[in-house]
Amino acid sequence: MTLIRVAILTVSDTASADRSTDRSGPTIRDLIAQRISCQIPEGHYRIVADDVAAIQSVVTDWTSSNEIDWVITTGGTGFGMRDVTPEAIAPLIERPAPGLVHLMLSASLDKTPLAALARPVAGTIKKTLVTTLPGSPKAVTENLEALLQGGVLEHAIDLIKGGSGKQVHAALSLSSSEVAQTPDSSTSASTSDSQSSHHHHHHYHSHSHSHTNHSHPRPRSQAALSHDPSAPVPARHRKSPFPQITLENALQLIRQNIQLLPIEILSVDYKLGGRILAEDVYAPQDIPIRATTSVDGYALRSTDPPGTYTVLTSSTHTPSSPLPPGSIFRINTGAPLPLGTDTVIMVEDTELISTYKPFPDSPPRRRRAPGSDVRKGDVVRQKGELVGRGGGDVGVLVFVGRKEVRVYKKPVIALMSTGNELVDLHDVGVGAGASPSKAEEWGGIYDTNRPSLRAVLESLGYEVIDLGIVPDDITSHLNTLTHALHTADMVLTTGGTSMGPTDLLKPIIERYLGGTIHFGRVGVKPGKPTTFGVVPVSGSLSGSTGPDAGTAGDAGATGTTVTTGVEGNASASAGIGSETKEAGSTIPKPIFALPGNPASALVMFYVFVLPALRRMGGFPERLCELPRVVVQIQNPMPLDPRVEFHRVIIKSFLSTTDTGSSMVLKAYSTGGQRSSRVASLAGANGLVVLPTLAQAQANSEGIKGKAGKTRLETGEFVEALVIGEIEMG
Repeated sequence: MTLIRVAILTVSDTASADRSTDRSGPTIRDLIAQRISCQIPEGHYRIVADDVAAIQSVVTDWTSSNEIDWVITTGGTGFGMRDVTPEAIAPLIERPAPGLVHLMLSASLDKTPLAALARPVAGTIKKTLVTTLPGSPKAVTENLEALLQGGVLEHAIDLIKGGSGKQVHAALSLSSSEVAQTPDSSTSASTSDSQSSHHHHHHYHSHSHSHTNHSHPRPRSQAALSHDPSAPVPARHRKSPFPQITLENALQLIRQNIQLLPIEILSVDYKLGGRILAEDVYAPQDIPIRATTSVDGYALRSTDPPGTYTVLTSSTHTPSSPLPPGSIFRINTGAPLPLGTDTVIMVEDTELISTYKPFPDSPPRRRRAPGSDVRKGDVVRQKGELVGRGGGDVGVLVFVGRKEVRVYKKPVIALMSTGNELVDLHDVGVGAGASPSKAEEWGGIYDTNRPSLRAVLESLGYEVIDLGIVPDDITSHLNTLTHALHTADMVLTTGGTSMGPTDLLKPIIERYLGGTIHFGRVGVKPGKPTTFGVVPVSGSLSGSTGPDAGTAGDAGATGTTVTTGVEGNASASAGIGSETKEAGSTIPKPIFALPGNPASALVMFYVFVLPALRRMGGFPERLCELPRVVVQIQNPMPLDPRVEFHRVIIKSFLSTTDTGSSMVLKAYSTGGQRSSRVASLAGANGLVVLPTLAQAQANSEGIKGKAGKTRLETGEFVEALVIGEIEMG
């Protein structure tokens, strides 16, 4: 779909005086940044006071520029004496949009009757849509989600810009035979009960006694969509009962059902990299505390006349004592100036000066005044910021003297593969040293997914509990998953998500663990059967990854090991772990069941799992998903009815023209994209996001030679997710 250019205006007396108090503007920015179809141009996020003229000035500039498709204001829509946003916007509106006003009010009235006090305005000014949202982040989120669901906003802007609306209708018609469900919809009792998060609050009040020795399904207050593993063959599904939802709806469901982990206190050292701060960090004192030198040289008083001086050092004079007349003090960079001195002459400037040259009348001081680097009480790092692995972030915390800091807990992941056909490479003899007769025998398929996923997880600093390969039977699945849920913050599985008789993960989650499956099929390629669910786990059960915790080997898994990843600190974070919940309380824990094909599993990890892990660990919304860049493809790429993630190697090239130089990112296909071909990810550092066939054909409608478009051609530009370092071409 066509890119929607968005401008954000925060209306607030308080925020206009202190930008740091603006909460709703950044909320809108983060929500818009998650949309593939939306972009906020530079300089189009502004803050003004509650003043009619100021509001109208900014909005008029934006709507007259022909550079903005959608203006969103936040704040000033209530009944307060200073709430004047509707009075400022309404006179500018050329075509009111009462339906959008009703949509926004309905979304908030579902949550609170106080929403009736909002006075939103919506409509068009020239070729720009303008909507006014409330000032609270919660209400902003509710209103935006309502506007963005079901293609309403995209369709409106397409029409405002003179389009026919065919692009939106084409995209909708692609899934017309499917249940087109948004995260909040409840249009069908047979599907929405398992998809809509607010229909499942009753699950989290049930008792979580896990009788793992008895594989009996748990009672449910709603119908499960998954098949009953004990049912006879004629009763099994021939078509998946799970509706295929869009990529954006899947991401939205994950956002709605992933919970932030608790806060913990960690030492400020090299292990802190990759964590998110859970507090503002203030400088406890001026830095430097007292005047210090910024060079190597000699300290003296600026009033000292030219002449010959006796050189004192730290071994002959205490810096806390006044410098005697006729003396200068030898000093090294960073050292405090002796009492009474205020100037430093550099070593390089002292050669033969006493013989041939007098000191200048006003020698440079070359000193660091107290507090010249950081003043006491300055905020040096803010809550929600990432402590990077480059060293600078840890360095600044040490610089201000912080020994410990509050951060969000980093998720622990329990990882397992499923399938009787799988074997662990290190448990079999087939290999370089095997005899030909042995190598030709069927010995199973090497489990590629666990080593691949564990490699990327540990490279990102996550602790992994390796649960091995789980056989295709209910007891093994149930015991291993129960163990995983009680020792980790997230469970990550591969295989067992499709339509086979031994694909047990969905029924185990729904029927035996009392969990909720929020989606079981997604319109993406590869990775259509990707499944995301949440299981309530008793808070009275504390997990441990220590030597006495037991392993999934007790539950029937093979190749089981328990690791502490690169952090090397198992005791600090293990499932429910360091926090102790009251008996009877529950913690909703996420399960991602990825497809068994290796390329599908890895791609879906980057698209769905990694953003969820970051969200659990406190990452701000704008950093949860992987960065997107625009690349020029260097190979033709066929299109599919689903959004496809084409594995590529991205290289950066310097492009020089008559008008100047610029960097161009070029994307080279890794070859065959079959979902079983894990080699397509070898060396890949990007995933080109290919539009659906319907989207591409709608975008090319009316363009000569582009009718019936079935692929992107070499040289076309498209977005890509960055999953590794970009190479220089």
